[in-house]
Amino acid sequence: MSINKPRDVQVFPVGTDTIVMRARSWARLRFEIEYALAKGTTANSYVITGDKIALFDPPGETFTQIYLEALQERFDVTNIDYVIIGHVNPNRAATLKVLLEIAPQITFVSSNPGAINLRKTLGDENLSIIIIKGEDTLDLGKGHNLQFIPTPNPRYPDHLCTYDPQTQILYTDKLFGAHICGYQVFDEGWQVFLEDRRYYFECLMAPHARQVETALEKLSDFPARMYAPNHGPLVRYGLIELTKAYRQGIQQQATQDMSVALIYASAYGNTAAIAQAIAHGVTKAGVTVESINCEFAEPGEIQAAVEKSAGFIIGSPTLGGHAPTPVQTALGIVLSTATKTKLAGVFGSFGWSGEAIDLIEGKLKDAGYRLGFEPIRVKFTPNDVTMQMCEETGTDFAQALKKGKKVRAPIQPATSVEQAVGRILGSLCVVTAKQGDISSAMLASWVSQASFNPPGLTIAVAKDRALEPLMHSGNQFVLNVLKEGNHLGLMKHFLKPFAPGENRFADVASKEAENGCIILDDALAYLECSVQSRMEIGDHWLIYATVDNGQVLNLDGVTAVHHRKSGTHY
Repeated sequence: MSINKPRDVQVFPVGTDTIVMRARSWARLRFEIEYALAKGTTANSYVITGDKIALFDPPGETFTQIYLEALQERFDVTNIDYVIIGHVNPNRAATLKVLLEIAPQITFVSSNPGAINLRKTLGDENLSIIIIKGEDTLDLGKGHNLQFIPTPNPRYPDHLCTYDPQTQILYTDKLFGAHICGYQVFDEGWQVFLEDRRYYFECLMAPHARQVETALEKLSDFPARMYAPNHGPLVRYGLIELTKAYRQGIQQQATQDMSVALIYASAYGNTAAIAQAIAHGVTKAGVTVESINCEFAEPGEIQAAVEKSAGFIIGSPTLGGHAPTPVQTALGIVLSTATKTKLAGVFGSFGWSGEAIDLIEGKLKDAGYRLGFEPIRVKFTPNDVTMQMCEETGTDFAQALKKGKKVRAPIQPATSVEQAVGRILGSLCVVTAKQGDISSAMLASWVSQASFNPPGLTIAVAKDRALEPLMHSGNQFVLNVLKEGNHLGLMKHFLKPFAPGENRFADVASKEAENGCIILDDALAYLECSVQSRMEIGDHWLIYATVDNGQVLNLDGVTAVHHRKSGTHY
């Protein structure tokens, strides 16, 4: 099968009486922030054929036709007894509706919040559903006595994991996944997936670190030889290392000295997606997010999160011209709990009007709170550009909190070591990157040639830079080397603070490079580069890239160099 085929279904045995059906796309599919690496995805569905047949997590509407065709080639779907749902989202409804039409005998298995969402999403109050209320079991025969583990979090309050003691496979739904597409079913050479899995964790799991930690504690009681997630390769070879990486990520969130309470409700998933992007931006800046879905949170949980936070952000959809009741209740708790010194933020999505956003904004302003950003209003489904803006907004919000809390110590003379480090010279450059409709740029001076063959270089990028999401393995960029005597204007332009999502190239003479990124007309030279790898180094990422193309634009010019007196700042 050609890898150029945009979508297909790969079927592979993974255990006794167990197969995986991997609906694959080499293109980026959805607007969620965790897809931003644009390496495609797999939607993994599993089938266990005991005396009874259980089907796990049919994929979303992107794959409905090809998935059901592949399923019917291998099974008489009228013999399927159970469909186990790890989480419900509206995107999956199209596949479930068609499946129910051809197999009405199906009984769903889900958590109680999942059952509520299933009935609402499918528009059928009479669905046959087995509701998992605790660590219940379901005997399929042939030794497949499934055990269920509810593992809710604010983003997925209906999240449900399943363990099969016969095969020792732990079906982890959203946990331990990655958005990457390929022919590899298992994680042989698991180290190559670390960057993708870490990015996935930072986007989806870091804002819910407390709940994810609870989930890991529950799952530790089940001796698994394999994790079977909804997305990406199945985890068999790197299982111990990936579990350890999750725990380290959770610990990193717990040790941050500042937090933001992110409180929201979501009707169709759009507000939750915006919250996810904002949360990723906040955590990138080294601030913990306490994410709370107020539809499922107790009042005491909301109050405790707000009390310990340095700032709070509230998001809401607009339903019938109003904010949902859980949001209004949460807003009341915030107004009675949060001190007026806390920085606030408001966001939301809507179909035809956005009264809920205006309501929350007005209440907060009337109460005397200072907003850290202009309220974010998103009509219908957010696109890539909107998601980038939301992530940058989260980062700016976190940076404002850190700046406000910073205690100004007396300026001390640089130590001899700091002075020596400051004498390392770097070429002044502007890095420009673009992916789809998203573009960004930054001034850089920590740049160095790294290899002769192939010609390569390294760039250090701070973790909270807006450009950072565009500097992952496989991405492309242009390194614009600035010319001495002609660099001050470009320096001033790219050093100024940009609003989230603002066009960095307005009023700058430029053209498009062959790789689609931006060449600055006033640069001394430019290099078109491809990111090969990145390494975490303290508060920066070290990016290694190879040079694909380039040109000196001014043969008589000299490279602008950045002179520093201390190694403690740029």
